[in-house]
Amino acid sequence: MKRFTLLALALAPLACQAVQLSDDFSLQVDLTLASDYRTRGISQTQNDPTAQAGATLLHSSGLYAGVWTSNVDFGFGLKTRQEVDYYAGWYWQATDDISLDTGYIKYSYPKEGQFNQSEVYAILAAYGFKLAAQYSNDAKNLFGEKQDTLYSYVGYETTLPLDVGLKLRYGRNDFKDPLFWSTGGESADAYHEWEAKLTRDFAGVTWGLAYVDTDLSESECASYYGFTDVCSATWVASVSKRF
Repeated sequence: MKRFTLLALALAPLACQAVQLSDDFSLQVDLTLASDYRTRGISQTQNDPTAQAGATLLHSSGLYAGVWTSNVDFGFGLKTRQEVDYYAGWYWQATDDISLDTGYIKYSYPKEGQFNQSEVYAILAAYGFKLAAQYSNDAKNLFGEKQDTLYSYVGYETTLPLDVGLKLRYGRNDFKDPLFWSTGGESADAYHEWEAKLTRDFAGVTWGLAYVDTDLSESECASYYGFTDVCSATWVASVSKRF
């Protein structure tokens, strides 16, 4: 019953918003409150609100490292109430419109270490479009056995009139083993998810409203995640601040 996190990794382009520590180093801090913690379309908090915080050390060479945390609730009496992610990577700005972000993430869940896993990732951005892939070879299936997983997505970001930001994403989460079962007994080893999000800076913070959904049926959702409503369509409101 492994959960997967999609960390917001667009760090280096916004280093100008970070606290300058020296000529080469700066520190970026991100704080977020949201009505739900959805990652790859799946709720990590049983559709309840979340508080999240992250800190990233940035170097002028494009190297960075950081830590990010959020509350979680997987139900079933599981003890963990927190996710802590450690990451490091390298951001290469080819031109003003083209960049490549590569790195490594370690996901950890205090008191429930069986959920821990790691991923490598690559995100290519060009003229507002994004093409990304995140691969893991130590994710656990229902029997506790390690398996390969690949999450990939395409996205697009732009600014609408009145300085409203628009972010679109369509992704696929692919597992080595069949994990999702329908009421008809059919199995699947992958699902698709999508998100459309509007953002607007106001009063010193960024306000967001996102529509999130997957193509998993209630029975497919329950067969792996244990609940019928953590994969269904929802609206997520958020407020965030970056230092």
